Amino acid sequence: MRLVLFDIDGTLVPGSSSEARFARYLWDRGALGLRQLLAFAWFCLRYFPRYGRHVMQKNKAYLSGRSKAYIAVLARDFVDERLMPALYAPAVERLRAHQAAGDRVALLSGTPQFIADALAVALGVEYSHASLCASKASRYTGAPPVRHPYGPTKIDAAQALAKETDLPLATAVAFGDSITDAYLFRVVEEAVAVQPDKRLSEEAQGAGWEVLLDRMTGTSSQDRGKT
Repeated sequence: MRLVLFDIDGTLVPGSSSEARFARYLWDRGALGLRQLLAFAWFCLRYFPRYGRHVMQKNKAYLSGRSKAYIAVLARDFVDERLMPALYAPAVERLRAHQAAGDRVALLSGTPQFIADALAVALGVEYSHASLCASKASRYTGAPPVRHPYGPTKIDAAQALAKETDLPLATAVAFGDSITDAYLFRVVEEAVAVQPDKRLSEEAQGAGWEVLLDRMTGTSSQDRGKT
């Protein structure tokens, strides 16, 4: 039995990020009003000096004023209606194979926790570790996220999951699509680059990591390396 870590955006969810899709879903449902739009814009202005080009990834202010319970319900509906039908089949097949083998599968992503939780339930995955959006008195605020697993901080999240599952990170498997996932790839036993960006593709070739390609452009390589 091993711990298996799946990124969400770009790995299980191709194309637009799950959070961007959820924001559009909120707009379609009339759940984004003037308060949320102004809070989103203000966050960009206020926090650009701190976060620079990463400011949009940190910006969860579109949730400002909404109750956590209300957003959780919408997240479950969103996952069922829009996200599940859009998942990348080859990655889901690998997830199912690990489940069938008895491995402990976990979702590890920078997307909001409420999206990761809803997707975990839909996929029958027991563990998820994602971004915790700032809240006060059961309502979301316009502040930066309390936790945002991204780049090197994914290692901290992976270590927390290893402790929770009582399985060593050194023998874990990680699936990801971005060069920012390479930090995590280097501390697990097996890494799988799923439709990787150019930089991760180059690093995967050098490290001997498996590359899972789109069926329309190629097949998955079975060359695996240990990190």
